[in-house]
Amino acid sequence: MLTDDALDERYGRTRSRRRWNRRIALIAAGAGVFVVASWVVWGGLDGASTAVDSQNTAYKILSDRQVSMTWQVTLTPGTHGKCALQAQNTVHATVGWKIVDVPASDQRTQSFTGTINTTDRAVTGLIYRCWLT
Repeated sequence: MLTDDALDERYGRTRSRRRWNRRIALIAAGAGVFVVASWVVWGGLDGASTAVDSQNTAYKILSDRQVSMTWQVTLTPGTHGKCALQAQNTVHATVGWKIVDVPASDQRTQSFTGTINTTDRAVTGLIYRCWLT
């Protein structure tokens, strides 16, 4: 008849094996903690950057080839940005596109009006996105 020690050895459940498994588990846990801590630090440093917020306030179809847009951009005073504007037709295809500069200002929110030339009759004018430069 086999003893418990003999069975453990036969099926690979030795003391040295248990120590090795525990060591691997501790190393894996340490690596996991390192990854999470690195991610938190990276996210915290990146979170200090300023954000840009934009909002459409109005648009007017001027002709079959032009759309006038009014929009607001909110960003930290003293920072520059750019906005991509688009005009879309009835099937939501982009028929006009323009990138405009947002100059630095001492005001947090600025209002702009611009005209987009189009290749087809547009039914709306939208802000695609804004970013810092």
